[in-house]
Amino acid sequence: MKGSRSRWKAEMPFRNRKTGRAVIYFILAACIWILPGCRSEKEIKEFTAFFNVPGDEIDENNEIKKKIAEITGAECKEIWLAGQTPEKAVSSLIAGGEYPDFIGADAQLYEAGVLVPLDEYWDDYPNIKNFLSEEKWERFRQEDGHIYWIPQFGIANGRTEGVIHNDEAFWIQTRVLKWAGYPKIETLDEYFALLEAYAKENPTMENGLENIAFTVLCDGERYFCLENPPQFLEGYPNDGSVIVEPDTQKVRDYSTTQTAQRYFRKLNEEFQKGYLDPEFFTQTYQEYLNKLSSGQVLGMVDQWWRFAYDINAVLERQELWKEGCNYVPLPITIDKGIKNQWHTIGGDMYNVAEGLAVTVSCEDLAGALSFVNDLLSPEVQTLRLWGIEGVDYEVDAEGIFYLTEEQSARSTDSEYSASHFCSYSYFPRYEGLNPDGINAYSPEVQPGEFFKGLPQDVKDCFDAYGCRNYVEMLGSNEKPGPWFPMYSYSAQLTSSSRAGEVWAAMTEVKQEYLPRVVMAEDFDTAWNEYMEEYTRCEPEVYLEEMQAEVERRVAAGDSASILSK
Repeated sequence: MKGSRSRWKAEMPFRNRKTGRAVIYFILAACIWILPGCRSEKEIKEFTAFFNVPGDEIDENNEIKKKIAEITGAECKEIWLAGQTPEKAVSSLIAGGEYPDFIGADAQLYEAGVLVPLDEYWDDYPNIKNFLSEEKWERFRQEDGHIYWIPQFGIANGRTEGVIHNDEAFWIQTRVLKWAGYPKIETLDEYFALLEAYAKENPTMENGLENIAFTVLCDGERYFCLENPPQFLEGYPNDGSVIVEPDTQKVRDYSTTQTAQRYFRKLNEEFQKGYLDPEFFTQTYQEYLNKLSSGQVLGMVDQWWRFAYDINAVLERQELWKEGCNYVPLPITIDKGIKNQWHTIGGDMYNVAEGLAVTVSCEDLAGALSFVNDLLSPEVQTLRLWGIEGVDYEVDAEGIFYLTEEQSARSTDSEYSASHFCSYSYFPRYEGLNPDGINAYSPEVQPGEFFKGLPQDVKDCFDAYGCRNYVEMLGSNEKPGPWFPMYSYSAQLTSSSRAGEVWAAMTEVKQEYLPRVVMAEDFDTAWNEYMEEYTRCEPEVYLEEMQAEVERRVAAGDSASILSK
């Protein structure tokens, strides 16, 4: 070896060896820094992902996206739903046969055979494998014995900070409550009486735009805003597709209860009196968001995450907080004396029917899984949800994260956010506590940051009711049992089963008949026609399947409890 190196030196064509070394170093530097393929920089892999929901594009040179790429060795181009319904978008992908590397997956994509079985590979990716316990992963296992997707939301690390009610509620603008002297509103009748009174005395906003007392979103699968309030009004939590009696674990259909009939009768009355938005049945999701963003809608039923992240910044830019156009939730039930269960806490709240998957079109499966694995690391999760220390947040002597006034202002600036923040919001993440075990997982739910970042009209409203956050406006309830939530099972049902066929038929009937019921001149006749058509679907077949699933979950939960002792 020594001789070879000596011969190489002896045969150098340079008389002056110092000069020769300089030339060699120059050539090597050129290879490293100039010639393609010779760079020493870490190669950044590029992936694509499609999520079947509207989303915000970020700049190509987003700062935190680049920083995450330096750590993970990869970045992802996120593609969001635009100009299509979710159903058509997925159908188009399946028909074309070409897919992004990642996709928000469900039973339809599984049945189409376009997803990679993740459990065959995850032994090499501990952050993914350990994201859930073995017992919880089993709920994601499909009929062929494999697991194809990872839940994106609802996986708690430690306690969950209860400040934002991210779920469904009857929402009302703060201006309505302030006008009435911040009254105690508990029942459906009280809620609509207040909306009517305010709209009658205040028909328009300050800019002349007509106030809409109440609207309902019915666009596609979002029709749950119309269909499922009866379960909450009767005092049950959001199982979504059935009611489960907590003492007996017996399943009931909330669509056929007296509470359901009373609720839709009330909507019918409001429609006939002109207080329910006459466009509720035909408006698109975007048109609905536009109305909320204008400040003209006084109240509605919806899930916070479906509207707040789209409209709050718009309301702020227009300074509509000065008019009191921000929304707060109310603990509405059908009658007084019923304990509301709008907000549920306790452990994980994930949906087994959907999640992040890798498609068969991905040419670098190892790289894709490594990217997801790294996104779940403590360092990257903090970058995704808090940003860069010293730039986006500060840390006090006790390790508590906080934002300066300047940082708070920047965090709500849409232009700055697009160029700087990269949350990879539809990739899996932990909620509850930050991995440090001290702070909340994101600034918006950090107790010390939450209240000071609220619009002034919301602060005034919370003060009036003796609250500090949205959850306190409703109160909290523990998760009722191991079956909860049942919508995670019903969402997996497909036409391959009789129960799935019935569930689809029931859904179709509700989507067709409930708007008719609300708009009918003769409510009783319309309701009876709806019930007759609904009964023809044989809902008992579906309910039997849901009952069997409750019993399976209860048994699995008991077994897990025994094993943990």
